[in-house]
Order: sequence, then C-alpha cells, then structure tokens
Amino acid sequence: MNATGATGKCHGFCHTGVLANFLSAGAISKVRKGAIDVRHRMARLAGALALVCAGCSAGGTPAADDGVEESGSAVHFAPYVNATTPADTETAGTPSAYYVAFAVASGSGECRPMWDDGTAIDDAAVKKRIGALRDSGADVRVSFGGATGTELAVACESTAGLAAAYGQVLEQVGATTADFDIEGKTLENSAASTRRAKAIKLLQHRRPGLKASFTLPVMPTGLTPEGAELLERAAGLDVRISAVNIMAMSYSPSHTGDMGDYAIAAARAAHDQITRLPGMSGTAAWRALMVTVMIGVNDIEAETFTLGDAAQLAAFAAERKLGGLSMWSSARDRECPGGAKAEVDDACSGVTQTKGAFSVALSG
Repeated sequence: MNATGATGKCHGFCHTGVLANFLSAGAISKVRKGAIDVRHRMARLAGALALVCAGCSAGGTPAADDGVEESGSAVHFAPYVNATTPADTETAGTPSAYYVAFAVASGSGECRPMWDDGTAIDDAAVKKRIGALRDSGADVRVSFGGATGTELAVACESTAGLAAAYGQVLEQVGATTADFDIEGKTLENSAASTRRAKAIKLLQHRRPGLKASFTLPVMPTGLTPEGAELLERAAGLDVRISAVNIMAMSYSPSHTGDMGDYAIAAARAAHDQITRLPGMSGTAAWRALMVTVMIGVNDIEAETFTLGDAAQLAAFAAERKLGGLSMWSSARDRECPGGAKAEVDDACSGVTQTKGAFSVALSG
C-alpha cells in the first residue's frame, strides 16, 4: 500500500497471478527450493503465533467449536491513515485503532527512520496529529514498510541497528503495536526478513508488551508463498505474532469477479491455514486474522471494491468474529470531484458515495 500518492503502478498491493498453496491439506508446500514437511512448518508457526486463544479453556486446551460465534456485534475497525496529513473522514465509523503509515528508511537509504514523505520521525506537527488521533479514544499503531520507499530491514545492516530504528519510531509515537507491511521485492529479501525477525524478537524482549503484526499479500486461495515464507522465518526465530493482516486487493487482471466474494474467500483460506496449526481452535484463528481492502477503484482496472462489498465483508467479519477490518485508506473515503472515475486516486475512492461511507460500512 502507498501512503504518499507517488506516481507509479502500485497504489495498493500489486501481486499478479500468484497462487497460494501454503499449508494445503495433506500436501507439501514449496516456499523454499527444497520440499518442507508441512507438519514441521505448522509446529514452528504455532510457537510464533502468540495469540489470545478465545476458543480455549482456562487451561489453554482448545475448546470444541466450528469457528463460528454469534453474529450481530460491531466489527473491530482500524483504517490506515497518513502520518503527516489529516483527513476529515478519519473519524467516520468510529475506529477503535489507526494504522499510521508508513515509517521507512531515509531517502538516502540510511538506517535512519522517517515518514515516507520525507518528514522526520520526531516532527512536532506529527506528534500533535498522533496525539489527536489517540485523544479520540482509539489505539495508534505504527505501520512500517508499504509499497514504496525502503523498508528499514533492507537499509539497516545489523540487528541492533534495526531494532534501534524501529524502537525510535515506537517511542516517538508511543505505540505498543508494530505492523510490518511487507510486499513487493522486500517480501523476497530473505536477509531482510531474517534481520527483521531478529530485531522484533529483540524489541519484544526489551518491551514485553509489544505486539507485532504482519500485513501480507493474499490471493482468494490464501497467503502467497512469499508471505508464508516470511511467517515461517519469523516463527523459527521465536517472534510473537499478534495478528496476520491480509491485503484483499488488486489480485490480477483475470480476477474479474465480485470483490466481496474474493475477500471472503481469501479470509476463509487464510483462516484454514491458521487452524491447521497444532492447538489452534477455529475461533482463535478467526481472532488472529485481519482483512484490509482497497476501497473503490483498485490498481487493477477490472477490480472495484464497492459499498455493497464492504457491507458483505463486514457481515462476514461480525459472524466469524475476525480480529478486525481495515482499509486503504481513510483519505480515499469520499467521492471524487465530478463523480465516479476509472483511475486510482489517493484522495478519493473513484465510486459514487457519501463521505465516510466505506468506514461506516466496514465498521458494521
């Protein structure tokens, strides 16, 4: 996802024609060059997913359930917002949290954090803005990475330096949740993935309450192999993962069907991947899962996520008690001047709507 509106193909996540076969039942998943035993992978991931087991008994044993709870409650809603530029649609839907995007490496590629429009991490105006978001009663979370800019794990050469860079941002924001939006070429950088996981583990040792979530690409068939590989790597290094947030958007030119159906299919597939972890109940797996959509016109011409799709996904999320829903982004939650348009715009959705309508629909 792209917070700055830089010109280029990817305003959201661009992953075209990738098939996700991770953790397919009774099969071998090839996310590395050699074949890896699925049961071995699940055991490693189980140790990393330090999640609240809502479907467990007091003793931690999974309760028998089919993964479905009673429907009708509001959905946990946490949209992405720009770190430096407020939007008057940010409070629509009464978010319970905000993902402040994006913290990246300095423009020169140094191991020094900044906001992705070049603003300093300790900028006074940003501090005031984040304070206002928090004063609304919502949690504020830092999102590292995104579709543009250099992710800090790529720029920093040492674990200690990377942990310090991440920690600096968390300290300035006062956040206790770090979200890592890893996509594109960064997702394929195994050295950066290892360095990132080690840095998160170090930070969690120093900050026992720090939550780490991963925002990853998805297809209607589930997590992409690259995303699965990243989780496996983090698992092997004992990272405590609080949530897996799937980007249900911009699949491929061949995906010309209903975007609400695609998002639900992706959520079901990702949920199934999590429930195959030893000791994970169906309910707990839903609570571990978040879904982020790109509202309105997507980067791929055939794909438009409508208000009807938003209502459909919110109803599904409430029924299954998902960990939450998010969207790219609050600033786009308005109609474009002149009405609907086919091109992606970072300041509007491209569809006919009232201001804040997607936020209201996704928050249930």
